[in-house]
Amino acid sequence: MRADRLLSILLLLQTRQRITAGELARRLEVSERTIYRDMEALGSAGVPVLSERGTGGGWSLLEEYRTNLTGLTDAEVRALFLTRPAKLLADLGLEKASDAALLKLLTALPAIRRPGAEDVQSRIYLDAAGWHRADEAIPLLPTLQEAVLSDHALDLTYQRGDGTVVERRVEPLGLVAKGNVWYLLAKSEGDVRTYRVSRIQEAAIADESFVRPADFDVATAWEHSSADFVRNLPRYPATLRVQASLLPRLRRWRFARVDQVEPDLEGWVRVAVCFEVKEEALEYALSLGPAVEILEPAALREAIVVLLEKARALY
Repeated sequence: MRADRLLSILLLLQTRQRITAGELARRLEVSERTIYRDMEALGSAGVPVLSERGTGGGWSLLEEYRTNLTGLTDAEVRALFLTRPAKLLADLGLEKASDAALLKLLTALPAIRRPGAEDVQSRIYLDAAGWHRADEAIPLLPTLQEAVLSDHALDLTYQRGDGTVVERRVEPLGLVAKGNVWYLLAKSEGDVRTYRVSRIQEAAIADESFVRPADFDVATAWEHSSADFVRNLPRYPATLRVQASLLPRLRRWRFARVDQVEPDLEGWVRVAVCFEVKEEALEYALSLGPAVEILEPAALREAIVVLLEKARALY
């Protein structure tokens, strides 16, 4: 609805010194032309909106203009009280602050809104952790958080995935939690790179400060980093022949693609699968026992024969 959009624009202008029409359009999922029409509507309603052209320009409010907007909808209240990943807030040292903020917000809400806010926490729980993910030691997270918030460079000692230890001076731009795993996004040697916080062995805040890129958005940067990671994962394609009764199970494999749906006369189907590495392919093939036959590649067939012979000799 347009009224909701105008209210959102006003709140964004009130919390940001300046924001471009393009960013408003992206956040509100409308065209820039629509944003310009909305700005005209706000101006006609007496809201002092200002437009500045050129580099660094955008829309803003007169500095002294403020309005108190406390009309939250039921859905907005539920969203505020629901999105509280306690473990991640505790990692950042913000768990008690979050509780205090929500208590103040609850007190400020109209009486008619309070039951919905209190009720949602007893009915819906968001668990950010995976089933098999152990908590990682992250004693340096407070230091990283301080550097990110203060725009100061960091001197890191970092252990890569292959065990190599390197030292870097980086410009910390943001922190991201994936499940219960924390990552640091930082600029190093001209590129934005991702560092797993649990692998940072030492971290010291440098006296040197840096200018944070005006267009950097941590959510967008993480999305690009995640996409690059997925694209660069190892690929190990294989062709399997499996019993048709296993099709429901195979469809739950994130890397399986069923090429043949109708079983042959013996009740088997042909399945194309793309594993990450050879060892993973062996593990899944062994888990299916005599209900699977590896057709390709030949090297995988040979490897599983060797493993089965070793297992037979052991037992």
